[in-house]
Amino acid sequence: MLQRGHLRHIGVFCGTAIALFTSWPLATPAQTGPAVAPPPDAVVDCEILIIGGGLAGTAAAYESLKAGHTVCLTELTDWVGGQISSQGTSALDEYPRQRQLLFYAAGYKELRDRIAATYDGDLNPGKCWVSATCFMPEDAHQILWTMLADAARQGGGELKWFPNTVPKQLEFNADGSQITSTVGIQHRPAPGTAPLNTEPLSQIIEDAYRYDDSARLEKHIIQFVPAATESDGPADWYVIEATETGEVIAMAGVPYRLGLDPVSQLNPSSPVTSNDAYCTQGFTYTFAMESTAEPQPHNPPEFYPEYEPYFSYERAREGYSPQDYYDFVFTYRRIWSATPRRTERIIGAPRPQVGDISMQNWTWGNDYRPGTAADNLIYAHEQLLATGQLDTGGWLGGLRTDALARGEENALSYYYWLAIGTTDSQLGDDVKEPFPNSRFLSGYDAPMGTAHGLSKHPYIREGRRMIGRPTYGYDDGFEINEVDFTRIDFSDPFYAEHLGPRLFLALRREVASRVIEAVLNDTPAAEIPQRRRARIYPDSVGIANYTIDFHPCMLESPPEKPGNIERPGVRQAHGPSYPTQIPLRALIPQRVDNLLVAGKSIATSTIAAAAYRVHSFEWSVGVGAAATIDFALEQGILPYELVDDLPTHEPLLDQLRWGLERSGNPTQFPNTTMTNEDWDAWNPGW
Repeated sequence: MLQRGHLRHIGVFCGTAIALFTSWPLATPAQTGPAVAPPPDAVVDCEILIIGGGLAGTAAAYESLKAGHTVCLTELTDWVGGQISSQGTSALDEYPRQRQLLFYAAGYKELRDRIAATYDGDLNPGKCWVSATCFMPEDAHQILWTMLADAARQGGGELKWFPNTVPKQLEFNADGSQITSTVGIQHRPAPGTAPLNTEPLSQIIEDAYRYDDSARLEKHIIQFVPAATESDGPADWYVIEATETGEVIAMAGVPYRLGLDPVSQLNPSSPVTSNDAYCTQGFTYTFAMESTAEPQPHNPPEFYPEYEPYFSYERAREGYSPQDYYDFVFTYRRIWSATPRRTERIIGAPRPQVGDISMQNWTWGNDYRPGTAADNLIYAHEQLLATGQLDTGGWLGGLRTDALARGEENALSYYYWLAIGTTDSQLGDDVKEPFPNSRFLSGYDAPMGTAHGLSKHPYIREGRRMIGRPTYGYDDGFEINEVDFTRIDFSDPFYAEHLGPRLFLALRREVASRVIEAVLNDTPAAEIPQRRRARIYPDSVGIANYTIDFHPCMLESPPEKPGNIERPGVRQAHGPSYPTQIPLRALIPQRVDNLLVAGKSIATSTIAAAAYRVHSFEWSVGVGAAATIDFALEQGILPYELVDDLPTHEPLLDQLRWGLERSGNPTQFPNTTMTNEDWDAWNPGW
């Protein structure tokens, strides 16, 4: 039986541990006393420090190495790639039209090509139906690691890689405008203990952030400092925030938002009138399961009864048998398809056969969706204060450890439900039958690379979102909002009723095809034509294109409570969007001049973040951050100086964007100009 707080692997336990790429001296004796930084075991210099090795951090490192820079890259796990590796979501989320045109950043196209090459030219070795590209997470790490090595050789850059390393403290200059050094903690197993990735993240995460050695982990304290250069520019180095939850944003004390934004003319679909920091999108511990010829033993986790009331196939599908429902979910994100393949198909994909491997990432399955102050995963500012994490040396990752643990239990319970369960919380109990011919894959050489079989890190859809600097038209700070790119028709009666006359008029003017005309003529709200394009940004440094896609928090605590429902109204904004851009202003935080934000923590509303979170976006924003830093170092300026006079023409900004375009990193989509008022040629579907 699986015990809470001591999750054991299910299935086959396999062999060798992942090797560290960074060597270190013997650990020093355990530190005692207050949680302040002890003398570092090593001082490491670099031109660019990237905190977080997900797709955005990897892309930033890739571009910076090609530009010849010395890069320090830290990562909580031992794999680069985030979403497609350590988080297990190795099914690329791509909008059909963008994929059809292969209109991506150059490095992302190279990644896709290398995935195909790894599988003998097959871009979809899993034959999944949710994506054109489903593959093994461990292969993603190896592909990206090779890309980084090749980039360093091509550009003459140097990569200093720090796996199993977390940010602990930031140090600033006298006026707080620049980060002068950072302290990180790298961990490894204590002598005589099991390899890393033996236990799930919840069991070691707080330990990993503490300076002291423990019975489980030895710590190596690293101080990252600027590399000595001959440059006399305004910044000695740059730090890129690329963590999954926006850790550096909280640690640096720059303004940010978390959770649901209040309803306004900019985010008219929001269901709340004041900020709700606790309702963020669900997080997911993915896992892999193999289809077998014979039924396998399945022992129920002790905690299974707690989570069973949550699980569901989600939506009724006309004419589906219990077998159809199971095959539908199994093939959804199948990451390996054995041969020869069956001709019988479901949703255009071959049905499961013996040897197929499926990665599970299902909303009413292993998604865990807390949404109250009692159970939220990502601590809000007041919770960080209350737990002492904003005190000097107090940072422990900014997460609720119990929420991580319950997400792990939920995922293991979902696997048992898939194999043995007979209930369905949304569809009733006549659609679910046991399908015991499957094996939960665990072990260091299994797809997730862990003894317990869950992903090394949960897939995070939404974290802290920084607020950009005040600029023209954004008095409270720059951000990307719902109205900037959604395809929703705001003439829907819902919006007039939801907003009231004043806000509804402001909304209609905000999305008007001819704003000045609507204002001067005092055109009634219902008669103002809505533009059929996204907002165009003069400071775009990349592109993004995906549906506004929500996995809403649950209304009550705990999420698995019988009869619980999704937070009402959150899905109102869910739907297709226009192709859009990544404005540089969304990467530049307030106050700190040598910090850029990449990944999912750029300046967006929670609705915009639901689209600005997928794989190709993460790559593009990493490229944009790296290119901006390279250009700023070359020009001897700070990044904010490229945009501080907008909408006045910024000649240096033009040079930055031309450089991105010349290197194969587009900053806008084809035929999406200001003069083209109708972008409906872009496929509105998934």
